[in-house]
Amino acid sequence: MGYAIEFQDVTKTFRGAGRPAADHVDFAADEGEFITILGSSGCGKTTLLKMVNRLYEPDSGKITLFGTDISTMDVVKVRRRIGYVIQQIGLFPHFTVGENIAIVPRLLKWEKEKVDARVEELLELIGLEPEEYKNRYPAQLSGGQQQRVGLARALAADPKILLMDEPFGAIDSITRIKLQDELLGLHRGMEKTVLFVTHDIEEALKMGTRVMIMNEGKIVQFDVPENIIRNPADGFVKSLVESAKAKEQFWERFQ
Repeated sequence: MGYAIEFQDVTKTFRGAGRPAADHVDFAADEGEFITILGSSGCGKTTLLKMVNRLYEPDSGKITLFGTDISTMDVVKVRRRIGYVIQQIGLFPHFTVGENIAIVPRLLKWEKEKVDARVEELLELIGLEPEEYKNRYPAQLSGGQQQRVGLARALAADPKILLMDEPFGAIDSITRIKLQDELLGLHRGMEKTVLFVTHDIEEALKMGTRVMIMNEGKIVQFDVPENIIRNPADGFVKSLVESAKAKEQFWERFQ
């Protein structure tokens, strides 16, 4: 079986920047993996994600999806094969929930009955009763509900790859934990390859089948959560792991 996503010696530098946002990045993701990408602000996480769906083009190197070099593919076709979820959600305020979810299937010229059935199926999947929610507008939803609709919209055309850029970053911690658990449950039944960017180490270790840790545009460690906790690759990774352990010790004082 080939890789779902592969980066081969990929570099990207923005004009005026002192160092590359992505610095000779090499990695491969198997089909069905849930990879979390962790690091502090400005480490290159979002740049890496945006190169997968060609919002940014690399300066050098090669990116393949299921073995095909994406630079040889039509950019619109690349994006329609990929679900994309961001922190700001980006729902269209003048479209109903149902219309927001239906955007890509309609662009793909699906028949109306198929679109309507898919909207209902996805609303049920994300735990929002279709009859109650499909005709509401985004402003009538809570932040957590909007984020669910953003996820449903990304899943609408059944993409094999899902890119998620801090999707739960602006949500309160109770809703966030619930959404994390729901997404993990969905992933188990979907066989999709997920790249999930976060700056929260606990979220990264909880969600990822493997965790990629980035610092200053480079991948400093890419491994299963257990190995990252037990064998941090360098001082930066060690400090991240220690910060998570310190939080745990704080709560243990109240046991």
